[in-house]
Amino acid sequence: MAMTDQQRREAAAALLHAENTREWIDPITDTYSGADIEDAYAIGQYVTDAKVAAGRVIKGHKVGLTSKAMRSTTGATEPDYGTLFDNWFLDEGSIVPASMLNAPLVEIELVFVLKSDLGGPDTNAIDVIRATEFILPAVEVVDRRYNRRSTQAGVVDSIADAASCGFIIAGGRPTELTDVDIRHIGGALYLNGDLEESGTAAAVMGNPLNSVAWLARKLDEFGVAMSAGHAVLSGSFIRARTIGPGDAVVADFGPLGQISFGIGPVDSSDD
Repeated sequence: MAMTDQQRREAAAALLHAENTREWIDPITDTYSGADIEDAYAIGQYVTDAKVAAGRVIKGHKVGLTSKAMRSTTGATEPDYGTLFDNWFLDEGSIVPASMLNAPLVEIELVFVLKSDLGGPDTNAIDVIRATEFILPAVEVVDRRYNRRSTQAGVVDSIADAASCGFIIAGGRPTELTDVDIRHIGGALYLNGDLEESGTAAAVMGNPLNSVAWLARKLDEFGVAMSAGHAVLSGSFIRARTIGPGDAVVADFGPLGQISFGIGPVDSSDD
């Protein structure tokens, strides 16, 4: 533990203030030299506790940096993870105000919707299958509460900041795991009508079931289990792409359907 409990609480308060006011802060590791993974999770938990106390509802969890390529950009040796809240789920077809965003990137992935609790140190793919009611295609916009002037935030900063989640849009066609080979689900990302990225779910740790099982084991280290009804973002199977004001985004998952949304123009009243 490199940070005191008081420093962790200060960092959590700063992150929450940044999210609420859009006054972005320096990365945790810039402010607190030597901050580690344990500190990051504790900071994230303090943010979660404060949000719940203010009336926010936990809707699930996410795992990110599930590919070697993405981990290499942050120096991470393992995926990151965070808690998802009710106000981060937007409707398909939304036009998202540019003022909501800081440095957004878009990813495509799958959501596991749980019918029973999931957790424990020995959770495996079979447990994930048993606990899953259905999956949905999804778009995640990755964003952060850290200022643009900062150097690339690392995995400690990401975990403290809810794994850099901005918002999620889920598709409307639920699919049971018994109806598909989840590894072969494909997706393509289009920006303003142009194909930018494509891939298959096998890029997520070989199988998204593996990433959800990994997340369950990791959360168990902190005494947390995923609950029935929760949505679990299992990780992107394409490279994240930068998006900005005026962009139209379409994610095409073939038989699982499409998801579209847009980013609004810059409001002249914004800073």
